[in-house]
Amino acid sequence: WAQGLPLQIISTADLFRPAGEIEEYRRPFVTDDPSFGRVNSTGLLEDLLDPKKISELKSLLSRPPAGKDEALIVLGPGAAVPALEEHYGLRFYADFTMQPLLWQMWDGKLVPFGAGQPAADYLWKKYYYCDFYLLLRQKKRAIARMDYYLEAVEPQNLKLLPAAGYNAVVDELVKGPIKQVKITQPGPWGSYRFKEIYDEIPGLENMAWNELAGIELSLLIDVGGGALLNMPSQNIMQRPVQLVGEYVHRTYPDLLPLQVWLDDGYFKERVPYERASMPIHNHPDTDYVRRNFNEPLGRYETYYIVEAYEDAGTMMGFKEDANLEEYERLCRESNNRKVFDWRKFICRWPTNVGDLFLIPPGTEHGHGGFQMILEMDTGPSVAGTEYSFFTYDFARPTWDDKAKSMTAPPMKMHLEHSFRNNKWRREKYVQDHLRARPVVARGDGDTRLDRYTTIAEMPFEIERFVFAKPMAHSTEGRYLQIPTLTVGKSVIIRSRHDPARQTSLDFLQACLIPAGFGDYEFISPDGSQCTVVMIRLKRS
Repeated sequence: WAQGLPLQIISTADLFRPAGEIEEYRRPFVTDDPSFGRVNSTGLLEDLLDPKKISELKSLLSRPPAGKDEALIVLGPGAAVPALEEHYGLRFYADFTMQPLLWQMWDGKLVPFGAGQPAADYLWKKYYYCDFYLLLRQKKRAIARMDYYLEAVEPQNLKLLPAAGYNAVVDELVKGPIKQVKITQPGPWGSYRFKEIYDEIPGLENMAWNELAGIELSLLIDVGGGALLNMPSQNIMQRPVQLVGEYVHRTYPDLLPLQVWLDDGYFKERVPYERASMPIHNHPDTDYVRRNFNEPLGRYETYYIVEAYEDAGTMMGFKEDANLEEYERLCRESNNRKVFDWRKFICRWPTNVGDLFLIPPGTEHGHGGFQMILEMDTGPSVAGTEYSFFTYDFARPTWDDKAKSMTAPPMKMHLEHSFRNNKWRREKYVQDHLRARPVVARGDGDTRLDRYTTIAEMPFEIERFVFAKPMAHSTEGRYLQIPTLTVGKSVIIRSRHDPARQTSLDFLQACLIPAGFGDYEFISPDGSQCTVVMIRLKRS
């Protein structure tokens, strides 16, 4: 009973096909690859529903109610598929952000399709390569037809908006710069600068990755009255032309094509390279991810050095005299369980603040420790799937977040992909082509725009803005831009046409500047010199 009304609740878990049929449906997308799958690019949630059960529910919904004072609620994924959506008096879309969902999955607490209880053996590839896409396509349809939007991240703190209010929020968001909720993650090379630049983050013992901008992140939106709406970033992709521009929307539907990370590297006491460094790895290009994983865009990276400490360095490329066949043999024999002398093969470059490394696909590389890296990359996946092919991780134990120590088994490698993808670039190639240098694009003594040199296969530009006085710039109505404040306490980003549309960034904070934002300016609030480093695509 609900407020005196007879209430009937039907769970959509009962509408799905048997578990064995669902597993068979997923099989081509999960694949036999131990580390990756293949994106389900056309499937719909109704593929997994039992047509007979849907027909029976449709008949039930079509019957006149026995009395006007009763309610029937159909609850769960698939409740408003096309066969059913017109048979409801009201339609609610309950939304959830990506990270809490992933926590449930990793902890074995996620309830899969057609089940009433969590499944501890639910494989992450089922989500990233199949189930996510079924849910996203249903979400896009359901949100377009809903009567109410329900933010359901915290079950004890649900927040309800009428559809018109929800659409007004999204419309407003994409008219100005968008700050996202950053993610911090520990890892085998995790270090400790975060303790000095961030407020305390409970439970974070070291920081390896720190995502500042990207599709996985969520948004906290002040909707007035002290209320905050917690929304996944996929929702702003519902206004794709305003956010990413017409070219990206047509070429890479649903994709937020850029992301920004901060890779920590500070240690108070000296540690070995093998503790301070990332795994040695490489990334695939667009052709590789399309052929092997059915993803839209390859992984193209850059490392910009924000802070450098004693013996700062970046691993990239092979030494000129390295025996590449021996390197491959040792990596395969080790499989990250046996130590070998990686320094015979991998070039480690001394680095300083302002250095930029271009990292095209197939380039063997890694954070070499003792520096803070601003990593500006393409995002290959609508689901946020990571494509790093690990080759060697020094045969070290990795981070155990429950024990809060480096006591977990060594990381698994991706040797077949890594060596199939490797371009075997050597030291001279890195020096001549991948050690980018800043070229002044414009400057007047008070402001300066540097554009870093690039190579044809890199799909984006890296630009650096240095200013103490206001500095004008523009998205030209077509470029999604992601700026990060790398020098200074804070900076204001303000529209030149509508000054009310503005945001501020703190040190090492990033934001999305939508393609439709137009002309704007960077402002240093106290007049001190600031530096902003930005990524944008070359094509628009």
